[in-house]
Amino acid sequence: MSSVTISRRGEDRARAGHPWIYRSDVVTVQAASGDLVEVLGTRGRPIGHALFSDRSEITLRLVEFGSAPPPADFIRRRIAAAVDYRDALQLDATACRLVHGEADRLPSLIVDRYGDYLVVQALSQGIDRRLREITAALVERVRPAGILARNDPRVRLLEGLEQKVEILHGEVPPHVEVREGAVRYQVDPWKGQKTGLFLDQRENREAALRYARGRLLDAFSYNGGFALSLAPKCESVLAVDISEDAVARIRDNAARNGLAQVEARAMNVFDELREQERLGARFDTIVLDPPAFAKNKAAVAKAMSGYKEINLRALKLLRPGGFLVTCSCSYNVSEAMFLEVVASAAIDAGAEVTLVEKRAQGRDHPILITVPETYYLKCLILRKLS
Repeated sequence: MSSVTISRRGEDRARAGHPWIYRSDVVTVQAASGDLVEVLGTRGRPIGHALFSDRSEITLRLVEFGSAPPPADFIRRRIAAAVDYRDALQLDATACRLVHGEADRLPSLIVDRYGDYLVVQALSQGIDRRLREITAALVERVRPAGILARNDPRVRLLEGLEQKVEILHGEVPPHVEVREGAVRYQVDPWKGQKTGLFLDQRENREAALRYARGRLLDAFSYNGGFALSLAPKCESVLAVDISEDAVARIRDNAARNGLAQVEARAMNVFDELREQERLGARFDTIVLDPPAFAKNKAAVAKAMSGYKEINLRALKLLRPGGFLVTCSCSYNVSEAMFLEVVASAAIDAGAEVTLVEKRAQGRDHPILITVPETYYLKCLILRKLS
């Protein structure tokens, strides 16, 4: 078997349960791109087995810790285990994440289900090289009508891989209708963001429904996930997103669900919040679900400023007794940092605020407790006292 020797620092990282070994901790390499390799410590002791990349800064992604190699059919077994877990969740939805990378012991592999169809992302050389095996395992276990590879994320370029979208099995139509609870969406698996839909907020929308009432403002609405889910409890709904395409989807999905009280507006959210404050508008429920403001550590300071501004303005627009659902999907902004910036916004807004619920991504996007990078979504449900 091919092998890679790592430094003492890399050993310590692996023994702490983190599956990533960086290029700076690689000492010697006897492997080709995408190989399954034996990982050795500085004294030649086996650390585990990993998928090797000759281009990425994450050179090794461990798939097995210890001296024994993974079984030859580990991909099939782990896909089956991941699907069994999602089946056990009994989610009230026809769309969910079936495989969540590291948390399902298949690092850099994403598989999302949209009804009878699957969308796959292979984000490393090792997983890309095994796409045929992955496809066969998914067909055997799930029996989908079609499997689409959405291998267009820019991160593939860091692996020296081509960006492309292609059919792996069967056929996949340009649009698929799915359901989350009572809400039906039309999904574009070929061109939609990520694999077609943001699936990680489903359970947070269910939680927010318990508190929603009155006038709702859904900011950074994308396809209207929160707006549509909370609309049945609200008198009026204003969904705001900067993208004209997103606003068209919100309107289409609102009509699909017979939700005439939903108004969708294409605007820069920062500008819209300022305008609503200038007009003296007030809302009973506000949702802030922005894209990742800090995609790297260098962007954290600017991100914190952005989070501060939107939460400050939202708290000014919120009536006493109202609820704010505020989110961050920036891994580089920790839960503690997010709580701190929201508290600072409340002080500057002159608002007394209680924390009602503290939430994360849905259960089909599990968090591996030794890998902090897998805990990326923070969701706070707050109540404004005064």
